[in-house]
Amino acid sequence: MATNILMPALSPTMTEGILSKWLKKEGDTIKSGDIIAEIETDKATMEVEAADDGVLAKILVAEGSEAVPVNAPIAVLVKEDENIANGESASTGAARVMPQSPVPEATRTISTFPSAPSSVSVADTKRQTTDNSRILISPLARRMAHQAGINLGDLVGSGPKGRIVKADVEATRSNLVQPAPTVLTTEPQVQLVDTGSIALKASDVLVPHDVVPHSAMRKTIAKRMQASKETIPHFYLWVDIDIDELLKLRAELNSKSPKDGPGVYSLSVNDFLIKAAALSLRRVPEVNSSYTEEAMIRYHDVDISVAVAIPEGLITPILRRVDQKGLAIISNEMKDLAERAKAGKLRPEEYQGGSFSISNLGMYGITNFSAIINPPQSAILAIGAAERRPVVRGNEIGVATMMTVGIACDHRAFDGTTGAEFLSVFKGVVETPLSLML
Repeated sequence: MATNILMPALSPTMTEGILSKWLKKEGDTIKSGDIIAEIETDKATMEVEAADDGVLAKILVAEGSEAVPVNAPIAVLVKEDENIANGESASTGAARVMPQSPVPEATRTISTFPSAPSSVSVADTKRQTTDNSRILISPLARRMAHQAGINLGDLVGSGPKGRIVKADVEATRSNLVQPAPTVLTTEPQVQLVDTGSIALKASDVLVPHDVVPHSAMRKTIAKRMQASKETIPHFYLWVDIDIDELLKLRAELNSKSPKDGPGVYSLSVNDFLIKAAALSLRRVPEVNSSYTEEAMIRYHDVDISVAVAIPEGLITPILRRVDQKGLAIISNEMKDLAERAKAGKLRPEEYQGGSFSISNLGMYGITNFSAIINPPQSAILAIGAAERRPVVRGNEIGVATMMTVGIACDHRAFDGTTGAEFLSVFKGVVETPLSLML
């Protein structure tokens, strides 16, 4: 009996994915548990295992296909002694998912100087007026034709590969007999371009450019960050923290690390700040929360999402129950998560969830910035670079290693006094780092 292999849901929030690679081909014998394909989600590339034994009779979705819906048939599996006519889907009502067409080469770059006209017959360059989206035409020429009321199917392109360019529209327009306009006013006539929306479209760009399709991760980041700024009333607080004592403790602890073996560690400043944030969340639990329309959610565990930059964008692997772990464990877990995040090997449960986020741009020399809350969390800590600054102690001016730390807060979840209390506690823990050892 033929069985559909369906697009799996690799996370609770996944609705579609990219079938990036087939590891089996049509006609291959498959055993249960075999890795048959790789699926790219918005955060990572995951392997798909076969659930049954059989023969891969037909691949329905080609490699590289984007926006493949969850539970859509992607292949057909049959028993070894069976065959399937034409390799069609096992379910008569199942929709066959086709790969998306690549971006046409003509839309990738726009040259300000078109090459010499190619040899194209009039019959070949006549277009169907019912499908103007398939006509090869520059954005400027399309706009000019629309404004002049010219049917695109009546235009003959003289550009590369029969592309319609500005000169073709001007030539056609000059051949049209148009009555002289009646002037009803002496005021100057201004021609406005109707963009229809403030959102920029690739076709609106008239200067030379490249078209780079969005990755699944970039689309998700765009949606989540836009939704965060539109729906969450952010407010921001900052504090300057002296980290000289923290740096001394870090150097002392690192000097005591074993040279090799399972107990080796190398503590970073970020490891101390992650632990300090976890202890502060325990002392100010209102920040360790999520707002819902019905009630506030106060989390039992302190699970901290730490922003990690990867080539495709940004991902936030999660350290679980951070307040219950020592600095060496936090350090080693964070290094492992960051390495696997950059390799695209995180499991969904390792980057989904979290009750609080930390973003550190200090390594880039950024001293102060405002982060965007990662919904459904209620706050995110923004950590800047440490630098030597003049400070006033009593009546004397000295020099200290200072760091500016900011917090973005959801005003629906808690108020400014709560956010200020959290930063005050955080500052106290960081400036007395021995408390991290308790």
